[in-house]
This record gives sequence, structure tokens and C-alpha cells, in this order.
Amino acid sequence: MSRSTLPLLDSSLYPQVWQQQTFTSPKALLLSMLSATLSRDITIDASAFTKQLLADDVYQEWINTTVFGRYLHRNFTAFYQQTEDSFNTDMPALFRQELVRHAQYLPLNQVLFFAGDMPKSVRQTKTLTTTVNPATTIINAQKMSQNLSKKLTVNNSKLIINQITITGKQVLGFAIRHNKRTSERLRNEVLILDFQDLRLVNEQAIEDIKKSNIDDSILLRSYEMR
Repeated sequence: MSRSTLPLLDSSLYPQVWQQQTFTSPKALLLSMLSATLSRDITIDASAFTKQLLADDVYQEWINTTVFGRYLHRNFTAFYQQTEDSFNTDMPALFRQELVRHAQYLPLNQVLFFAGDMPKSVRQTKTLTTTVNPATTIINAQKMSQNLSKKLTVNNSKLIINQITITGKQVLGFAIRHNKRTSERLRNEVLILDFQDLRLVNEQAIEDIKKSNIDDSILLRSYEMR
């Protein structure tokens, strides 16, 4: 089955202006947002970047090449993770096969983000939910850190941010089309459905950019996917 490759979104989105500064790459913008998060300069808002995405012709092409939205994504995840329903053991594979049939190759050098530790199942299932919105990633990481702090009764949990760069020509996925009238529109998610290899290439503790004495710290992990 022949597949097309989505156009490179980052080449259309960047340079990007945020807080009166211009950033030429997703990582540069993410680091600036992280710096503001640590120093408490501003409250990170995902909606501004979402507006930029929705106004971008390439992103419109990304979300218009798929019929799949958040509802189907939730059901796919539920089916794929189920282990006890012996009457529907074939459903995850059938569901995945149908999604893959409509997926496209992600462009080389495209950067994607996700928050928290890498799920242990990712390398086996070859399935991962990411986002192109760095602000969404930071907000998700903050929520995860707060939830962990409550469970562990500590106040200095790390914010874990992951950056993936597409380095192979056969990474399959698609952008999830969200309802523009709900808060889900701020997710700007990209569902990765298949890849050959995922490699951690760098792990950086971002504490040197602090502007004040704060207990929080950030762990930035960089991956290459092919």
C-alpha cells in the first residue's frame, strides 16, 4: 500500500514569536517556556500556540488528512490495553490495523513532545501519543508532578519532558482532530502508530536556568525515532 509523507510542520511554524522573543526551533521555544515555568515569570497557556497551529496551512493539512478524533482515540487506547476480555481478543489488532491503514508517514526532523516517563509498553506496542504544542507538554508534566507529589507527600517532584525527533522515513501516525469547542483542542495530539526504533540520545537536568530559589527541577529527555 502506497503512503504519502506529511509535510514538515516545523518548517512552517518556525520561527515562532512568544513573549516578544523569536524562536527558530521547537526546542528553543520549549526551553524558554521551561525557564519561565521555573522562575514563575508567567503561567504557561496552551491556547496561544494552538491558535498559531490552527492558522497554519500545514497543520490544517495534517488534521484534515484523517477522520479520526479524540473519541476514537480513547476507544482505541481502551481496546488496545484490555487484557481480560477473552471474547474480544482480536479487537485491538483489528482496530490498530484500521488506524494504520489510514496513517501517513511523519516527516523527517519533525519534533514531537510528551510528558512523563516513557510507558514501558511503547517499544512493544509501537504506539505513543504525543503533541506538537510545547505548552501542552509542560502543563501535562506539571499535572503529573502534582499528582505524584500528593501520592508521595513531597514537594519537589521533577517535571519530566520528552522530545522526539523523527529520524526515519517510515514512522507512521496522524494528527488527532479535536473538537474546537472543547478544551481538547489544546491537546494538539499526534498519535504514532508504528516505528522501527526509539533511542534515548540525551538526558538533561534543567536547573541552571533558574532565576530564583525554587525546589522544582526539570528533566528533559531527547529521543530519536526511526
